[in-house]
Amino acid sequence: HLQSPYREGGWTIQQLVHHIADSHMNAYIRFKLALTEDQVTVKSYDEKLWADLEDVHTVPVNISITLLHALHTRLYAAIVNLSHEQWNRTFHYPGKQAPVSIWFLLGLYSWHGKHHVAHILAFREANNL
Repeated sequence: HLQSPYREGGWTIQQLVHHIADSHMNAYIRFKLALTEDQVTVKSYDEKLWADLEDVHTVPVNISITLLHALHTRLYAAIVNLSHEQWNRTFHYPGKQAPVSIWFLLGLYSWHGKHHVAHILAFREANNL
């Protein structure tokens, strides 16, 4: 079932799991850049192209799940004791007018993970898995 699209025309479950890891790795780097550089502009990436790279099709999903666990552990350690000023540090994202705060980024990626897990759970339910 990992090679099945979670919705018609969508990524496979395997692509979706690897996408979450890819996306959250990018978010982690953005957190670190915002904490250590003033008015940094981060780089965007084409998630659709990344989802079609060879590693996404050949690496088992447990690798990305383990990666997410490790990454979230590191992220938690990096942010758990941030000051109010640090939470309000920002970065610039290409194409966005306003700067993005660390507060906003954390909320966005919290939502992002839950959003895609909901896709996987809906797929399981729809397919009686």
